[in-house]
Amino acid sequence: MSRPFRFGFSLDGLNDPDEIARRVRWAEDAGYSSVVMTDHFDARHGPLVALTAAALATESLKVGTLVLANDYRHPAVLAKELASLDVISGGRLEFGIGAGWMASDYEQAGIDFDRPGVRIERLNEAISVLEGCFADGPFDFKGRHYRIRGLESWPKPVQQPRPRLLVAGGGHRMLALAGRRADIVGINPSLHSGAVDEHAGPTATAAATDAKLAAVREAAGDRFDAIELQTRVHLAMITDDAHGLASAAAPAFGITAEQALNSPHALVGTVNECVDRIEDWRDRWGISYISLMGSSAEEMAPVVDRLTGR
Repeated sequence: MSRPFRFGFSLDGLNDPDEIARRVRWAEDAGYSSVVMTDHFDARHGPLVALTAAALATESLKVGTLVLANDYRHPAVLAKELASLDVISGGRLEFGIGAGWMASDYEQAGIDFDRPGVRIERLNEAISVLEGCFADGPFDFKGRHYRIRGLESWPKPVQQPRPRLLVAGGGHRMLALAGRRADIVGINPSLHSGAVDEHAGPTATAAATDAKLAAVREAAGDRFDAIELQTRVHLAMITDDAHGLASAAAPAFGITAEQALNSPHALVGTVNECVDRIEDWRDRWGISYISLMGSSAEEMAPVVDRLTGR
């Protein structure tokens, strides 16, 4: 049985608190399921503070991170912030966390940008620490990167045993980790270069997505059917000339227009065409959770309306 569709959008770029409140209330009324924030050292609010403002302005909209970079915060510190947000929101937190990817963030902040295997290993440990903090009673943890001794973290989240966890990735190791541990698995382009560039496009094609889903399925085993699959759409536009738009944009990402149009990270066309594309994503890959950039949320509202049955 197919999962129902749900849609999220990003708050990035909104700084005025009144505008944030207006936007999230509009999204709640328009049928969006979630509002999310990314995590970078640039001109945007801190994600957990902005999401607290969003939670206080809404009643049912889920608030989430897409995604926090694990290396920017110790997991014991992060657990307290996440649990507090889950309490303040009345149990509406979905937290996404990743190994970190943007090389310029690390360089500017003076944080060591370790090789991917080390960052992924550290993320795996961090998830264990977070789960220990969310559980009842004090706990110990001894890993290569973190050590916890008799810590009981407060407050406890409303959602038990923990808020829903999203882990996204574009490479085999991250997707395998996500398949083993996450409730929501995000299927991303690979950003192994540390930037969004022409190397990302070939990893965002339909064929590449087939391989990624195979990696998730293999790692997840019997729990695969319980996992919600998510994609982040980086280009979304309602247009009567989908092929022309794709032809103009695709070369910068090292792919053809047809590859762009068949990617689960681009959504261009008429409302009917966009609805059909998303339904194809669910039929082929099981992807049912669609995350949009904030700048396209209003333009894509008719698509959201059609697919959420409002």
